[in-house]
Amino acid sequence: MDFTQLYETFHALENPNFWQDAYMKFYRAWFYEDRWTMYFEGLLTTLEVTVMALIIGVILGVVVAVIRTAHDQQRLGRRNPVLGLVNAVCKVYVTIIRGTPMMVQLLIMGLAIFASSRNKTLIGALALGINSGAYVAEIIRGGLMSLDPGQMEAGRSLGMGYFDTMRFIVIPQAFKAILPSLGNEFITLLKDTSLINVIGGKEIVYFARAIITNTYEPMYPYIITAVMYLILVLIFTWLQGKLERRLRQSDRR
Repeated sequence: MDFTQLYETFHALENPNFWQDAYMKFYRAWFYEDRWTMYFEGLLTTLEVTVMALIIGVILGVVVAVIRTAHDQQRLGRRNPVLGLVNAVCKVYVTIIRGTPMMVQLLIMGLAIFASSRNKTLIGALALGINSGAYVAEIIRGGLMSLDPGQMEAGRSLGMGYFDTMRFIVIPQAFKAILPSLGNEFITLLKDTSLINVIGGKEIVYFARAIITNTYEPMYPYIITAVMYLILVLIFTWLQGKLERRLRQSDRR
């Protein structure tokens, strides 16, 4: 931008008509015909999709992480062939999901595998959950593998089984170490819900686009959408930080 363009931009900002025009566009995007209710309807759907995807992702991630950790921690000469086969399936799942774009996965799920389904929002939540599960699995596996192997041996020496030792001793300790990474994954998952509109999922961006078709003004609906996502991210980041501080305080005690 040269000096002339910069001058014209500042001159436009000083023009009362500019602010009046900006207000009218914002009014049509937010207040006119109670269009703000559409944004909040999309916001509610966004939170529902995030929670559903998070549940699916955590369940898948924990299962895959435990299987892969159990396989890696087997003693030499005592390899379980069934566990090896399941571990190979888990590795393929993680590799494919992490190696392909989220958008492509959504298109495959929504427009190919479940093309006849009318509930595209639910399909979007399923696709996001499957995608998140691969990343959660690697986060949890990294946390489990970072712990001292003596923790597992101590639990087994007390007569506890492998899964009981993981449940009561190893996973609670690993959770504190992986909490920041899990929090970041949750925030990423929240923002990725904006992608489900490409298959017809009804979240915030879906309703913003519907408003744009009536106003023919894309800027303000998209700015409102961005601000709503930003507020959500700031809230969850604050909650994550508060939880981390509580866990650090409990460690000092």
